[in-house]
Order: sequence, then C-alpha cells, then structure tokens
Amino acid sequence: MAVFAGKSCTEIPDAVPSDAGIAGAGVLLSSTITASVALLISGSLIFQDVTASRSSSSPSQSRKNPSVIRRKLLNGYSDQQILVGIGLQSVGLVTANRIVPYHFFLIWMMALLSMATHNAALLTLVHDFKRDWVLRWMRQLLMLANLALSCVYGVYILQSKIKDLPDTLPIACVWTWEPEPDADTAPRGLGGLDVVGTIVAMAGNVVIFGLATWYLQSRRQKYFRAVQVGGLVLMSGIAVGAMTRAYLLSQAFGKPDVKLSDEGEKTWSFGQLLGMLMLVLPVISVIEIMRGEVSVAPPVPDDGDDREPLVVQEMVAGGKV
Repeated sequence: MAVFAGKSCTEIPDAVPSDAGIAGAGVLLSSTITASVALLISGSLIFQDVTASRSSSSPSQSRKNPSVIRRKLLNGYSDQQILVGIGLQSVGLVTANRIVPYHFFLIWMMALLSMATHNAALLTLVHDFKRDWVLRWMRQLLMLANLALSCVYGVYILQSKIKDLPDTLPIACVWTWEPEPDADTAPRGLGGLDVVGTIVAMAGNVVIFGLATWYLQSRRQKYFRAVQVGGLVLMSGIAVGAMTRAYLLSQAFGKPDVKLSDEGEKTWSFGQLLGMLMLVLPVISVIEIMRGEVSVAPPVPDDGDDREPLVVQEMVAGGKV
C-alpha cells in the first residue's frame, strides 16, 4: 500500500485544499497577458514582413524599419516562455505526491500555452536564432526537454483517465490505484472522450516538435511565408484553447472538477500580485533600447546570410569594443 503526503492512496478525502500558486487568479492572468502580448508581437512582425515583401519598394527600403524593439521584446518572451514551461512541469512532477489531477492538469495547460507562445516567437525570429549555432542548439535542447516533460504529463493524465483515479487523490497514486471490485464505476479503457483528447494532444506535441526542429535547423526552407502564417494561426489556436480550458476549469474563473475545501484561488495573495507586477519589466527594456543604453543587433533579412554572428567585434583605435 503506497503512502503519499502522509496519506494512503486508498483513503479518499472528501475535499482537497486550493493552491493559489498553481491556479490563482493572478497566476492565470499573468500567463495569459504575457502570452497574448508575445503572440500579438509575433503577428505584427510577420504581418509587417509579409506586406513588405509584397510591396513594390526595394529590399533596402523595407529594411529601414527593422523593428528592433519588438524583436528584442519577443526574444525575451521566447526565452521566458520555454523556461516557464520547463519549470512549471518540473515542479509539478516533483510535487506529484501532493497535488491532485485538477492542479496537475492546469499545469499541463499552462505549459502548452508556453509552448505555443515560444513556437510563435520561433516562427518570427528563426533567422536571428540561426546566427549562433550554440544558441540554436541550446534552444533545441530546451525544446526537447519541454517535449519530454509534456509527454510525461500526458502519460500521467492518460493513466488517471483510464483508471478513473478519484479527483481528491494525489496524481502520483495513479500507479498504485486499483478500484474496489464492488465499485460503481469501472475503468473506462481507451474509449472515453478525455482519453482520446489526451492522446491527440500528446501526438500533436510530438508532431509540432518535429516541425519546429525542421524549421529551426533547415537552411533552405520552401514556402517560408506560408509556414510562418499557418504556424502562427495554429499556435494561436493552441494557446487560446489551452487557456480557455484552464479558465473554465479553474476555481478563480470557472468551475473545478474537484471539491475544494476553501476558496483560496480567488484571493489575490502577494505571490499573485508579484507575478502581475513582473509584467512591467519588459517596459524597462523598451525604454533602455529607445534611449540607446542597450545595443541590439538588427534582424537578418529573409534573403540574408543567417550565419552572420549576433555580436560583431569591431576594431577601434587598436582596441576591441
């Protein structure tokens, strides 16, 4: 008999405490605002590039407005989102002996949101990422780690659906839980809608990872603009779907599928307010760039050499700057 968090997996509590650090109103809102801003920036940059390439102006004229500020912001959001996805899922797995399937699923949805936001930024800034092979492969490894964690989450959730794990038991109990022989409900097997949806989500993550890898590593890409536009629409759809599901399931904005013993997820705690305040940080970067305090390499045009390094050292008066 397995024991988790001081309780047996056979002792089913009537209710579980809320967790504002996972499903609080501030946590969900800060994730949504960050993802929305990043997706809007990605869309504006792709739209600008598409209209510039179709205009009658010369390539040199279309490069006069390189959108350095937006690209700098988007690059920061891209790094943030891939790390947030890995961090969220890692913490969730570490605390799997404490959190229930309700909170575990919300973490997965927020990780899917981070993945979609990062991939949208990848579609926009792919030429910038290709300019340094170290940064490119580091990003590739982070994407692989995020995929591996997402698949592990999918397996946990799939197993909980197949076994009909009680909603108030920790998700880690899924490996030892066996319903009583006289239980009213029997395991649903592989025919339930939730089970099919989980399998489709896992398969979609693998396919998207493969396409993102090809997009990041390929030197010569056909139908570049169509891939950008289509990929952005797909990533936006995934982001909207993931957050809509999270909002409808959360205590703060919707109706949880588990009985919670309190309403702590509706309360604005210090941690949730801090997450909202952190949204102001990108504004500081914008001001620094506009004031010339931070120098940013201009983007490489689509027909340019993406092997050009991000940082170019120049010789000035016999020294390097």
